[in-house]
Amino acid sequence: MTPTPSTEADFVTSTRTFYDAIAEDYAEMFAGERTKPRDGAVLAGFAELVSRGGGGQVADLGCGPGRTTAHLASLGLDVFGLDLSESMLAIARRENPGLRFRQGSMLELDIPDGTLTAAVSWYSSIHTPVGQLPFLFAEFHRILAPGGYLLLAFQAGGQPLTLDRPFGHPVSLDFERRRPELMAELLEAAGFRLRSRTVREAEEELGESSAQAFLIARKLVGTL
Repeated sequence: MTPTPSTEADFVTSTRTFYDAIAEDYAEMFAGERTKPRDGAVLAGFAELVSRGGGGQVADLGCGPGRTTAHLASLGLDVFGLDLSESMLAIARRENPGLRFRQGSMLELDIPDGTLTAAVSWYSSIHTPVGQLPFLFAEFHRILAPGGYLLLAFQAGGQPLTLDRPFGHPVSLDFERRRPELMAELLEAAGFRLRSRTVREAEEELGESSAQAFLIARKLVGTL
């Protein structure tokens, strides 16, 4: 039986409130920023895996203002974005009028079972408490077709970072840092097979304070 959370957790509401408050400031801060070369290499490799598998629909889950969605589309993928924050989605639609975006929670996706070729969680699982990750990965597993690919990006480490009153807004949120080994174990427990594990050191000159991790996993063929 696929595990599901019984109710919308407090962290979901807190995450939505946080990003609704900071959306325009966030988008302005990162306006014009290009994908980092090593991150771009991960996305390009992922896109090639999906394309070699025959293509199909891809979801950018937790898409924010749509920068990664647009990058994936530029790599030839049939991709749509999904996010909790309507304010973030308003920016995504404004900046990327040719792409599709929808509102929703990653823990309760309005996507039929087994219909996606691939899914991307590009730094969008970092607000999910560790105890909720099995529910999250079970939902990712549910929406993917057998053999479908998942790309998970997150900050590596053990201690969370808390942002309090960013841009002067009266909100705060924890940004979790994870051990890649733990994330790999949880993905495998959810029915995925790890295909690639990349960890790069922080680019301190660009403001990063922790290493960055990228896992590519594949839903096992023969699982529902």
